[in-house]
Amino acid sequence: MAMKIAVLGAGAWGTALAVSASSNLAARHTVSLWARSPGQSSAMQEQRVNARYLADVALPDALVLRHWHSGADGDRPMQAAMAGHDLVVVATPMAALRSVLQQLRGVSAPVVWLCKGVEKPVAAGGDPGLEPLGLLGHEVLAQTAPGLHAGVLSGPSFAQEVARGQPTALVAASDDPAVRAALLQAFHSASLRVYGSDDVVGVEVGGAVKNVLAIATGLCDGLALGLNARAALITRGLHEMTRLGVALGARAETFMGLSGLGDLVLTATGDLSRNRRVGLALAQGQGLAQAVQALGHVAEGVYCAHTLVRRAQRLAVETPICSAVDALLAGRIGPQQALAELMGRVARNEA
Repeated sequence: MAMKIAVLGAGAWGTALAVSASSNLAARHTVSLWARSPGQSSAMQEQRVNARYLADVALPDALVLRHWHSGADGDRPMQAAMAGHDLVVVATPMAALRSVLQQLRGVSAPVVWLCKGVEKPVAAGGDPGLEPLGLLGHEVLAQTAPGLHAGVLSGPSFAQEVARGQPTALVAASDDPAVRAALLQAFHSASLRVYGSDDVVGVEVGGAVKNVLAIATGLCDGLALGLNARAALITRGLHEMTRLGVALGARAETFMGLSGLGDLVLTATGDLSRNRRVGLALAQGQGLAQAVQALGHVAEGVYCAHTLVRRAQRLAVETPICSAVDALLAGRIGPQQALAELMGRVARNEA
């Protein structure tokens, strides 16, 4: 059945999914891609390409281009704009998820987000033990718009490959079967396979932690430590991800799937990975600000490493790799010291 789909956010990933859905001629979906900037929307309409994020991918003629904003009267303008849609996809960075969900309160269609990571906590003084922690997407939802029928679409995926129609598998996670069904109907195609999961916590933890581990793997490769070291780092990183996820309420088997092992391998080893490129740059002696600026895009691992470590500490979960990355990003240690701390850990049983 044909659907009316709105994708809010015209970055690389939002554009890629909008292109994929509107290119599925058999489904006959009506897809609109909403940019925050009227100028960006106008430029894409005129050029039929997203020059900033996916310059080599032509936008299908059927893809509708629009822009959106918050009105002075709060969330009513976006609610009205989304009336009649069958699915609303939030394709913003994690930092914008809260404000967008607030604007979508009252929308009857399923609302799903694509961002992977944790919300940056508000700085707090006083007792460091009371430092607020950044939240995962489903926790932001619980605070801002608990009445929405919502979920997350995640998994191993580079935007460029999805936009080009190269084979990809994703996982649609929600505790609402209707949301999972909507995502499958919207995006499942000959080139994009969508699997369902009701483990939202596991899918989101995997999507957040893999970004931090990709920075560590980029560091490993940048220091020319070899393929043995890379394999060890990815494997132990998967254990780290699983321990934290289970402590937060996820199921262990989720981390052996697309949003765990699959996304970790892709992000840690793929040359298109922004987080991996941050690690490579740090290994080459670049400062963090220089490394991030060179990307021109958000690298979520940079912003969520500290929060993930703090959450693990409160749960008494060991995260040596994430902790080393956090210390490196904060400037407390250098690349060589980060390596020394990881290799100098006391020998123990693998499990």
